[in-house]
Amino acid sequence: MRKTITVIAFCLLVSSFVKAQQYAGYTLVATQNQLTTLLVDTNGTTFKTWTHASGKKTGYSSYLMPGGTLWRTVARTGNSFNGGPICGEVMKVDYSGTVLWDFVYSTTQYCTHHDICPLPNGNVLLIAYELKTSTEVTAAGCSSYSGDMWPDKIVEVQPTGATTGTVVWEWHVWDHLCQSTNSSGANYVTSIVNNPQLLNINYNTQKDWMHMNGVGYNPILDQITVSSHNLNEIYVIDHSTTTAEAASHSGGNSGKGGDFLYRWGNPAAYGATGTTVMNVVHDAHWIPEGSPNAGRLVYFNNNGVSQTKSSIDQIIPPVNGYNYDLTLGSAYTPSTYTARHACNGHAQDMGNSQQLPNGNMLVCIATSGIIYETNPSGTSIWSKTFSGSVPKAFRYSNCYINNPAPAIPTITESLGVLTSSAATTYQWYKNGQLISGETSQTYTPTETAIYLVRTTDSNGCVYEYSLGYHFTYIPTAVKNIYETSNVLEIYPNPSSNIFNITLPSNNINYQVEVYNALGKMILNKSNIKLIDLKDYETGLYFVVFTFENKEKIIKKISLIK
Repeated sequence: MRKTITVIAFCLLVSSFVKAQQYAGYTLVATQNQLTTLLVDTNGTTFKTWTHASGKKTGYSSYLMPGGTLWRTVARTGNSFNGGPICGEVMKVDYSGTVLWDFVYSTTQYCTHHDICPLPNGNVLLIAYELKTSTEVTAAGCSSYSGDMWPDKIVEVQPTGATTGTVVWEWHVWDHLCQSTNSSGANYVTSIVNNPQLLNINYNTQKDWMHMNGVGYNPILDQITVSSHNLNEIYVIDHSTTTAEAASHSGGNSGKGGDFLYRWGNPAAYGATGTTVMNVVHDAHWIPEGSPNAGRLVYFNNNGVSQTKSSIDQIIPPVNGYNYDLTLGSAYTPSTYTARHACNGHAQDMGNSQQLPNGNMLVCIATSGIIYETNPSGTSIWSKTFSGSVPKAFRYSNCYINNPAPAIPTITESLGVLTSSAATTYQWYKNGQLISGETSQTYTPTETAIYLVRTTDSNGCVYEYSLGYHFTYIPTAVKNIYETSNVLEIYPNPSSNIFNITLPSNNINYQVEVYNALGKMILNKSNIKLIDLKDYETGLYFVVFTFENKEKIIKKISLIK
């Protein structure tokens, strides 16, 4: 009898130990083409059910935001585009089930598909096909395919009413093409491999060319990552641009406009030598702050291990500020994945993972309906199977369920000191990188950069991060004479080398001093009409004008190579 009691006690101890290793919270499950969305607890019991209106079936992905607001894609009927997880509609639903927003983004010219990404500012990113005619395809330099195409774009939509929204930012891959076959074309390049920031219009070209299927957002870097099923790549682009900059090759935090900042998975797509690691890819995203290995890029590699076994791969991208290091002519590093989890099954299409704050990982084998949690050693400690395909699943803590959404932190500046709005904990970042030890409500910058802060409330909940604060550090050499004036103009600003000076009169004598951001004087001239900085690096510079009457005026100029 004692032995039986001992065995029972041991089993209870083991069961308690295993459950203690689970990440506490609720798993969001939305089966494709169904009318219910579930929250399931770690015992596998349904905790919460949203029942959606007839005709509003789940298209692909669903997400929770802090406070319990549900964002979901809808498989709309009547779309002009077809095939794949065509959606055409996105909904926002509160915790009680009330529809807050029901927005259609579908015409004969464009239509949303696959994934969405709710943003901390209350807007949402949508992936959408857009129609290009065969004439436009040929004009773009495509010589490997003839016919209409559906290239992808990404739009950021701001809800404005119950069914209305405004596109406040957009990016089109069509603005970032290159080709090496037609030398008279505007997008002609002599070398594909030396232009990896652009997409070769003649690589694996077809109607549904890229078939983007996952979109993720990095609030620290203000960058977007997307995955391409058909090209076996993931891409990173700059979200800090204006829409006009996103259509160009300059501007934004990176200085590169809407060009690819980074791409990985298939070097052959841009003519580089290297291993094609991806074999059907979904769910590109970053590991978020607050979780181990934060900043790594992760993706679901559908045929990663074999044609019958998927994998979750992680890579450490060569991030350098807001850009990524590359030896031109070579493939982006790393040469292969940094870490791999061989999945407990295979998904021919779809699938995702979530890296949790305690080091565990949630894995969704989409087409099998299997969702499981592994510990850091790869051992499965929780599993549940659902009927039907579950494109994505996520585990959410009580911060997303039972607590009001924490406020988005704001930053103010006074006399060179940055101050966060009140919170319980703080962490400051500079140019996308964590500033070690800076965990106070205030921070005093010592250089020009973009700063943001991550805060938690009294419940330990995080609402992402503040918007980036562009702080200009005034060097000691010029700060005591800092004045602004419209008496003179310097243009263009920014510029790649030459800045012209315009004064109201040509009969004025003045001295011109130019300082870099560290306060070092790099130029001292009299009565010049232009400033030539072709030999200097990209950055912020200060121009001090001293006139005959001793009046001083300072202007800021931005040099972008």
